[in-house]
Amino acid sequence: MAALEVIGFGAMSIDRVYRVDNIVADGEQIIKDFEASPGGSAANTIYGLARLGIKAGFIGSVDNDEDGEELISSFKAVGVDTSQIKVKSGEHTGAAICLSDRTGKRALYISPGANDLLRSEDINLDYLDQAQIVHFSSFANDVQFRLQSNLINRIRNEVKISLAPGMLYANKGIKALSPLFRRTHAVFMNKDEIELLTGKDFRAGAQECLKLGCQIVAVTLGKGITLGKAKTIMCYIRNIQGEYQIESEKQKARKILETTGAGDAFAAGFLFGLLRDKQVKECGMIANVMAQFTIRKVGARKGLPTLNQLSQKYLQKTGHKL
Repeated sequence: MAALEVIGFGAMSIDRVYRVDNIVADGEQIIKDFEASPGGSAANTIYGLARLGIKAGFIGSVDNDEDGEELISSFKAVGVDTSQIKVKSGEHTGAAICLSDRTGKRALYISPGANDLLRSEDINLDYLDQAQIVHFSSFANDVQFRLQSNLINRIRNEVKISLAPGMLYANKGIKALSPLFRRTHAVFMNKDEIELLTGKDFRAGAQECLKLGCQIVAVTLGKGITLGKAKTIMCYIRNIQGEYQIESEKQKARKILETTGAGDAFAAGFLFGLLRDKQVKECGMIANVMAQFTIRKVGARKGLPTLNQLSQKYLQKTGHKL
């Protein structure tokens, strides 16, 4: 096949999403509905990019079970190259239990399974070196974290690295993530993650990440942060040239169905912009529109748009063509 534009490298899982009215720390709740679907942070981002017509591949690990077959089939259905996904034995395919409530809050519980079996000998460096961008996301096990940390500097310098550390890597602290950040072009975090990682508010935290070597820091802000009477900021982006705030358009209060995968969709939209040589703020605007598609459907991938759908919505919301 033709050279791949972007390759993902991260955990693969089946997401089992349970919708409840409220997530409780102690007590009982009735499950409103349940759905299982393919997931994994980098995997969702790569799936989203493939839906937009980007030539994409993935490196990961599944078990030789029905869930593993479903994850690989899901990728193949949108044209993702699966030749470097390793099928292991002895562990179930990774799974994530997600509790999602009516306000958009989530609680995630990870069972890594076969993701823990991925080793350095499973990684083909030549495969990674063909890409324009390699997109990393987290693993639960320190073995795979060290694998990524050691590998990242072996990828040729012309390949841009993007990273979605998630809460698992944010918990490790900024010192532990420094080897990754030194080589990272764009990092994607939400407000809670960057403030946990750096111990500072998201603006100052973004600056700390830039000091470590990142070129772009994009922070999603959930339902948004209101500044003044009318301005609601949905995401904050910072690079060495300056800072950018992506605003929400004025509209009536909208129902958020389910937020699983919204950050992964945001990363897909942003990377799509980078691959198409868009300016940083425009990448953020594309990413914000992309993320809005996912919250209308249960699961991380059901709402992800085609390029035509994204283009139409982007034109509607911004008045500009992609």
